Amino acid sequence: MTPLAELLTRRIAATGPITVADYMAECLLHPRHGYYTTRDPLGAGGDFITAPEISQMFGELIGLCLAQAWLDQGAPAPFTLAELGPGRGTLMADLLRAAGAVPGFAAAAQVHLVEASPTLRTCQRETLAGTPVTWLESTQDLPDAPLFLIANEFFDALPIRQFQRSETAWRERQIGLSNERLSFGLSAPAPLADLDHRLADTSQGDVIESSPTAGPVIEAIAYRIACHGGVALIIDYGDWRSQGDTLQAARAHEPEDPLASPGLADLSAHVDFEALAKAAPDVAHSRLTTQGVFLERLGITARAQALAAKLSGDALTAHIATHRRLTHPQEMGSLFKTLALFPHGTPPPPGLNP
Repeated sequence: MTPLAELLTRRIAATGPITVADYMAECLLHPRHGYYTTRDPLGAGGDFITAPEISQMFGELIGLCLAQAWLDQGAPAPFTLAELGPGRGTLMADLLRAAGAVPGFAAAAQVHLVEASPTLRTCQRETLAGTPVTWLESTQDLPDAPLFLIANEFFDALPIRQFQRSETAWRERQIGLSNERLSFGLSAPAPLADLDHRLADTSQGDVIESSPTAGPVIEAIAYRIACHGGVALIIDYGDWRSQGDTLQAARAHEPEDPLASPGLADLSAHVDFEALAKAAPDVAHSRLTTQGVFLERLGITARAQALAAKLSGDALTAHIATHRRLTHPQEMGSLFKTLALFPHGTPPPPGLNP
């Protein structure tokens, strides 16, 4: 039993079952035993890998996309260039290198990173050495200024609540104890007004998920975009509407029981993009677009060919594999989706349709 599992077991024994959201929050961000507060989870030595770590092409194209959106909105200066959950800082570094070729962009950009992990802040500081950076605890702390923001694999790590339909009521999925071990269970059924709209597209026993913290994050972003202009690019795995149990754990790049190793495994869930869009009524949103289509529209194949011209042998083979991994429908191309938020009356960023 992990140290965090022991703490959670004692807590549940004393006060009763906890929600899935409470469990995720403890597992990921507990100040002493939380997954993100104690380690660098990325890369071959970690538990998962993200698109920026797979290829520089991802960050470069995101940078050029944001730079064009910045030009389309009149090149405001200064502006906030922000990233949520920036990992090792690789995406921001690649973004700045590519967008730096656009006259005026780098000089006007004020870089802000929203990061809760001290370990990852240290990595970001090293990756972005020489770049002035302000670290923030939450989107509520973002400046009141034009905001051009990227959130890649951020919302999937926010805690979720899970509800199972029971006739016209809902039972919340909880974590309790069975034989002194952590175990899933269900609350008593109760009507929930906030879920009335899901009675039309669910049946007895269906599970839906909601993130109590995603709404406030989006509201803070949308407020700044509505007031001052800008764009938010959200890239994550999920779909337009939550359906089914998507809670998952990863450890050493392999799936694991979410209750097996609290604090030692990454926990995540699919993103409900409809809920994000509904939390931002004061701005427009793009159509939900698969990552593969989005990157192809931005020109990833041409960029891949230009890079390939300088490679040979194993390096070329690996490069071809990274292009496929980012874009192919059977890899990240279809599972990951892109949604943009932008001011009403302005065009969506390149690669996306209104």
